[in-house]
Amino acid sequence: MRRLGLQPYEPIWQAMQRFTDTRNQDDADELWLLEHAPVFTQGQAGKAEHLLNTGEIPVVQVDRGGQVTYHGPGQLVAYPLLNIKRLGIGVRELVTQIESSLIDLLAPYQVNAYAKADAPGVYVDERKVASLGLRIRKGCSFHGLALNVNMDTSPFLRINPCGYAGMEMVQTADLGGPATVSEAGDRLADIFYNKLGYTQLTLLEGLPHE
Repeated sequence: MRRLGLQPYEPIWQAMQRFTDTRNQDDADELWLLEHAPVFTQGQAGKAEHLLNTGEIPVVQVDRGGQVTYHGPGQLVAYPLLNIKRLGIGVRELVTQIESSLIDLLAPYQVNAYAKADAPGVYVDERKVASLGLRIRKGCSFHGLALNVNMDTSPFLRINPCGYAGMEMVQTADLGGPATVSEAGDRLADIFYNKLGYTQLTLLEGLPHE
């Protein structure tokens, strides 16, 4: 696991691609936990009409699934860089495991979160608390999830989040859940590792190949 702090988007995206393209069958899976500086990211299926008024916040076209979303400080971003072929799971099961990890993260706080079959992500009372977008290359995953923790959510009003007009976004701090990114990240990592059956966790510094 790597805790990377607040990072600009594009260098992390490039590092994920590089890690995935150069890893071999014996390389350990990694989980990167971080926050991004303000940015809108538009997935491969992204449509321009979902960008309403982006203003000074940059828009980056990326190679993950899904439509447009927003990243900013106070949001936990988690990138699971996993050899899913080695794990013996498909992308649908990986999505399910990510969603169920987020649901389990919020349950001890008496937050009743749930997933939707037709709209990836995690919701509370029809409001979206976490977004999800993945890419699989060479049997390995990159990109990941974004959990709204304690952030300025107003930039979501400048887009149709995940392609849904009027989609209301909510954050864990306002639900009585985790109030800091570090708290949410530590709890999520524990839950996710246990779900996927990992037995050893090593904390690493910085990005790979630095």
